[in-house]
Amino acid sequence: MRFGMVTTFYPPFSYGGDATYVRSLAKSVAALGHEVEVIASTDAYFVRSSDQGQPDTTVEDGISVHRLRHPAGILAPLVSHQTGRPALNAPALASFFAEPFDVLHFHNISLMGAPGVLGMGKARARLLSLHDHWLICPTHVLWKNRSHACDRRTCFSCSIRSGLPPQLWRYTGLRDRCLKRMDRLLAPSRFTSEMHRENGIRAPIEVLPLFSSVDRPTKPPEVRPNRIVFAGRVMTLKGIASLVRVAADMPDIELVVIGEGELRSDLAARYAGHSNIRFVGKIDQEALAEHYASAAAIVIPSIVPETFGLTLVEAAACGTPAIVGKGTGGAAEIVQVTGGGLLYDGDEELAEAIRQMVSDRPLRDRLGALARAGYETRYTRERHVADYLAHVEEVLGKRN
Repeated sequence: MRFGMVTTFYPPFSYGGDATYVRSLAKSVAALGHEVEVIASTDAYFVRSSDQGQPDTTVEDGISVHRLRHPAGILAPLVSHQTGRPALNAPALASFFAEPFDVLHFHNISLMGAPGVLGMGKARARLLSLHDHWLICPTHVLWKNRSHACDRRTCFSCSIRSGLPPQLWRYTGLRDRCLKRMDRLLAPSRFTSEMHRENGIRAPIEVLPLFSSVDRPTKPPEVRPNRIVFAGRVMTLKGIASLVRVAADMPDIELVVIGEGELRSDLAARYAGHSNIRFVGKIDQEALAEHYASAAAIVIPSIVPETFGLTLVEAAACGTPAIVGKGTGGAAEIVQVTGGGLLYDGDEELAEAIRQMVSDRPLRDRLGALARAGYETRYTRERHVADYLAHVEEVLGKRN
């Protein structure tokens, strides 16, 4: 079959897990003998990053990758953001869609002309993955006024206070009209599916958990019983400030913070005198697996609801349990489903959960075994790709 993947970001011009997932899925599908083409916006990446040169259409691991570069530069994705339509990128997208696909799979499309791009091209099956809350939230992450998790919908004023120009198309029926073209929306968690239902999405939604492309090292390192790990973007809504604050009062606990973000330099400077807290920045997957496998636990302290919890699943692949905030949505759901971790609410319970995990080795090992079993049952690449293709076949069968 011929697959077309449409996504704003695609490595190396990307920031987070959604782009990594698209590449991993594309490679997995191509490895099974299917033809895969990807189109992504390099211009969108340059909205917040410096230019690294202009990539041509490339073939990577048997996948044809098309990179959108418009003479207007970053204006092209910004116009799409405001109009909800392909606008300046329409000719390049039309070229990509010129030949019919068997499957068109849309991912993060906020700067690709969405929701207008959903109506482009011809395909026997049309899917949309819910990598974030973009369909129902202008900030994508339910982070209100740059200060707290969303408690009620005041999207226009929240956009302004968040430094985003309000998207007037959100106050029309454009989104819902375009979603009628979709055969199926794929949510990574039941929480995300229910959140979108509660906020007015009527298109068919099915749950398809993501998978870990990280596996435990061939020779797992010795577990450091006092080590805990954070892996992700070092920013306010990820709750990293509270985790560092708690760890600073526990000098016998080693906290390793993996990742980059707006708070890293400030936190590193503020806690420079705490030798038990280390900021290691961005690392490759092999080193990431080593850190996961050597830790007593990974901590997910997000203060907004996550659509999933990919770092939690990556750690579970390495046999490492999790300590997760109760309000983290899809991340907390993984712990509830697998039993491979502890849930907490507030700084006191976080400190207590850390102390439990590092001082009670039998508990840590039991939860780690449950986490690994949950990974093997639910979150492997093989399970995900099989379920993904089953969704495709089901849609094609209904169309036939």
